[in-house]
Amino acid sequence: MSDILIHSEAGVTTITLNRVEKKNSITTAMYSAMADALLQAQEDTAVRAVVIQGHATVFSAGNDIGDFLNNPPGGEDSPVFRFMLAISNFPKPLVAAVCGPAVGIGTTLLLHCDLVYAGDNAAFSMPFVNLGLCPELASSLLVPQMLGYHRAAEALLLGEPFMAEAALEVGLVNRIVPPTEANAVAQAQARKLATKPISAQVETKRLMKKGQASLVAQQISDEGASFGRMLSEPAAREAFGAFMEKRKPDFSKV
Repeated sequence: MSDILIHSEAGVTTITLNRVEKKNSITTAMYSAMADALLQAQEDTAVRAVVIQGHATVFSAGNDIGDFLNNPPGGEDSPVFRFMLAISNFPKPLVAAVCGPAVGIGTTLLLHCDLVYAGDNAAFSMPFVNLGLCPELASSLLVPQMLGYHRAAEALLLGEPFMAEAALEVGLVNRIVPPTEANAVAQAQARKLATKPISAQVETKRLMKKGQASLVAQQISDEGASFGRMLSEPAAREAFGAFMEKRKPDFSKV
């Protein structure tokens, strides 16, 4: 069975992360599939909203580290950057259902969704610094805007996780529901959206995002350049080596 499931019905395209045995960690092939699905949904006039969802126990553990090391991002035409550009520029309503761990890009992609529904077991974390890396998907711009600087510093400099209640407080999620209901709630909201005038929704979303669209695009580019450089630096090598060797990293000399 595919690691990414794509289903369209009643004007709603659903993208399901379907690699639960690997905690929905995302591979290059999965990024490519999600980017293609978003681009197709953008062009398909029958699609009026998109839902991104995982499982009741896990949304995503972030990048699959082994795959990531074997297929590091190779520029703005790489699958991960194609996905970033597709989700950050997606013009139609975008809804997410999040349960369990949402690590790294599992959290940062939510910054580009219009509605987010979280299970009460959701745990959000952006531990880029712990891997010797910097944030991505414009999160270094959007997280301080949403959380405020000091809470953003906890999340991005310490890489400390925060739970669903904290995410609700700062506006990252719209509502907290039981984990077994999150996907259904997101689907119901997407179907509501699908009954409304798509032209009005697209224009409303464009106007809401207009003030910082160019800033987001520039931040994604700047983060990507730093991320790519830092991948080959000693801190990242130590972090990934420790991860693969199942030991605690030692950053005392980097």
